[in-house]
Amino acid sequence: MSTIHPTAVIAPGAELGADVEIGPYCVIGPNVRVGDGTRLLSHVVLDGHLTLGRGCRVFPFASLGAVTQDLKYRGGAPRAEIGDETTIRECVTINTATADGDVTRVGSRCLLMAYSHIAHDCVVGDEVILANAVALAGHVTVEDRASLGGMAGVPQFLRIGTMAYVGACTKLTNDVPPYMIVDGTPPEVRSINAVGLQRRGFSAEAVEGLRVAQRILCREGLNVRQAVERIRAEIPGPEIDRLTAFIEGSKRGIIR
Repeated sequence: MSTIHPTAVIAPGAELGADVEIGPYCVIGPNVRVGDGTRLLSHVVLDGHLTLGRGCRVFPFASLGAVTQDLKYRGGAPRAEIGDETTIRECVTINTATADGDVTRVGSRCLLMAYSHIAHDCVVGDEVILANAVALAGHVTVEDRASLGGMAGVPQFLRIGTMAYVGACTKLTNDVPPYMIVDGTPPEVRSINAVGLQRRGFSAEAVEGLRVAQRILCREGLNVRQAVERIRAEIPGPEIDRLTAFIEGSKRGIIR
């Protein structure tokens, strides 16, 4: 059974799933859809053309689905979509896309810590962690299970590969390859994300293969094309295929 606090303001047209909990002073706009079992603690604003999935928890003063901050915005119905079982902590902001019909998308089972920001047209995968005050500019892609440390900054159009880890306060300049730890000013690859890989059940062979690939990519003095060719020739495995495909698909260059 749903629980809606009497101080909450819910516009006509908003769609609330079963067993939702809407806490004190929440405001929900007319084009918002909230999935079953989602809980808004208090003082949460859901606006715009927003879909919030099942079983999410949203903490006070989060603002989700507000209009893009992009000066190119010309109206219409850009959207924001957030998956299931995602936790959104205090003062998080997630904006809609810019163009009519486009989507800012956040996956399922993510943890978005306090004051983190996801700008227009971002695509954030499943099980992503954004620590406190991480800022994603427009059109950023963060692949599944990547983690960003507190106050990391990500400029427009960059990509962060699956299971990559970005250190706190890092200002990214290029794409972050999958499975790598990037840190520093200027940022560079420090190692593979060995602990994360082991926690996710990657075999010792796969971890060692990625360790060798990182050494070839970052420590052998090769250009990117030469490094990719050598990695493919010497190291088998689906993780290597994903790593090399990501590198070859980069339009902004990669951090090494």
